[in-house]
Amino acid sequence: MKSNPIIEGNRVTFIWQGKTAPHLIDDVHGWEDHPQKMTRIEKGLWGFSMELPATAYLEYAFYEPREKKRIADPLNTNTVYNGLGNYNQFFYMPEHSPTLLAAQKKNVARGKVTHHQVETWMLADDGQRDVYFYRPPVKEPVPLLIVYDGADYLERAKLNIIVDNLIHEKRIQPIAMAFLQNGGDHRGVEYACSDATIMWLDNIILPLARKKLKLLDLASHPGAYGALGASFGGLMSVYTGLRMPEIFGKVISQSGVFESEGRDFAAVDLIRAKQSREIKIWMDIGHFDWLLEDNRRLQPILRENGYDVAYREFSGGHNYTCWRNEVGIALEKMFGK
Repeated sequence: MKSNPIIEGNRVTFIWQGKTAPHLIDDVHGWEDHPQKMTRIEKGLWGFSMELPATAYLEYAFYEPREKKRIADPLNTNTVYNGLGNYNQFFYMPEHSPTLLAAQKKNVARGKVTHHQVETWMLADDGQRDVYFYRPPVKEPVPLLIVYDGADYLERAKLNIIVDNLIHEKRIQPIAMAFLQNGGDHRGVEYACSDATIMWLDNIILPLARKKLKLLDLASHPGAYGALGASFGGLMSVYTGLRMPEIFGKVISQSGVFESEGRDFAAVDLIRAKQSREIKIWMDIGHFDWLLEDNRRLQPILRENGYDVAYREFSGGHNYTCWRNEVGIALEKMFGK
């Protein structure tokens, strides 16, 4: 039996062996919302086929709809954690592969990642929260990039390794990073255009970053810092730039969320009001991402209101593998020499 899936040109075929077959759920069809039935090929053999671009990356799983549970694919041992308590199978089409920037390489100077605990202050939970700082392997002052959902970008997207390699290859200027942990169950409250998060940044995170890292003086370099996030973190990155342009003049939104239930978030209203048009914005989104049309919709709104925005689409879904593979392009655009 061949491994899953069978790729012939742009045609991809998933197979299952057994008396009955589970359904297929994947990036293209919206996962559990639209399970795909497999067709009987012959006795004991089932299949499902679809066309994909040659540059695609796809995550999928087999699913038993009656029991509402996932079933591991015995013909594909490539798995990745989805952040929601499950593992997905994955594969790359022939003209795509994982970014080489995420691989730790010999003879590349490594930045130092340090762990700190900070007061949550105005945020929803009490007590303290983990924050990780990345100090690049240079002595001169550098700009700061704050990273929402920082633990995921650090562990799942290997962002510190990507930045090490980009600095080594002289594709970006050296930068420092602050990996900010989200509020768990309160993540939506903190990232849906929250001024409490803005105040936390201004009064807790930035003072500690200035103390622990050697940062550029904003008086001489206004707007030199950046903000990065994905999904709701992408929305919060845009909002951060709109609310704090004198500090965060470089915004990276990966698969950002800009409306819900037919109502725009406040960041879109600020864009329509032409606030902070001096910021630079990078946005990327996958063709299989359910937020694709939302991100496309925002492009003319940004440009008609005078914003400097760069926009990229790729053949992938809503996951950290895609964001990991794409973030180097965004960093080079924002911090390239």
